[in-house]
Amino acid sequence: MAALPPLLHLPPLCCLSAGARTKPSPAVVRRSFEEPTLSSESHAGPRKRPPPLHHTPRPAGRPAVSSQTHTNPVIPGPYEPVEDGLARFNHAPEAAAEAVLLACCASRRWALRVAAHRPYPDLDALLAAADEAGYDLTHDDVTEALAGERSPGLDPTAPSAAHTALRAAHAAYESRFGHAFVICLEGRRPTEHLNEMLGGIRVRMTNERDEERAIAAEELRRLARARLTHLLTNHPEPDTAGAPR
Repeated sequence: MAALPPLLHLPPLCCLSAGARTKPSPAVVRRSFEEPTLSSESHAGPRKRPPPLHHTPRPAGRPAVSSQTHTNPVIPGPYEPVEDGLARFNHAPEAAAEAVLLACCASRRWALRVAAHRPYPDLDALLAAADEAGYDLTHDDVTEALAGERSPGLDPTAPSAAHTALRAAHAAYESRFGHAFVICLEGRRPTEHLNEMLGGIRVRMTNERDEERAIAAEELRRLARARLTHLLTNHPEPDTAGAPR
């Protein structure tokens, strides 16, 4: 098989942009580790096909904050055709594909499951498989995925009062629930991000632990979906990142 060029190497995924852009890009919470790229190596041998995915309804509980309704993450623009990125993902070595998936969701079982079902005929099929695997995350899977996240921060140029308010809100949330606050800001304008995060934390702080865990799991699923789309389309991301945990 002919050598495949590297998939892509995105700048860090993040939460907020420094200002309006000609082609606004959706925001997602940045992972706490660097996103890998797919290499051009080939498979050492045929892969055993896993059994079909079976959908398990997500746990009962309040859905993600209503103002965070997911929108189509694919924004038309002069970026890499999704077919090219998907082809490289489909033909990448197992370990490379799993590493890319772990950059989208830190649950190893989720990454193994999505990688094992390659090749995918199109992006919709990949996202559907990622969704189903996300709905099936166990308690331990969610714990593992949350451990790989860090709370979103602000652009360094934001007012110091905004940084202070967000740090205090994150600290209160993490003290109550024991993990980073996760939220998918896909489709939101940069000017809305601070209010979305502060409002989301304020509302979710009133949840019981099990209820909040179900909401966090849903946000993880939405984040994984957005990150996958950005990786495969080489969609540019805002060039700022939140503070490390």
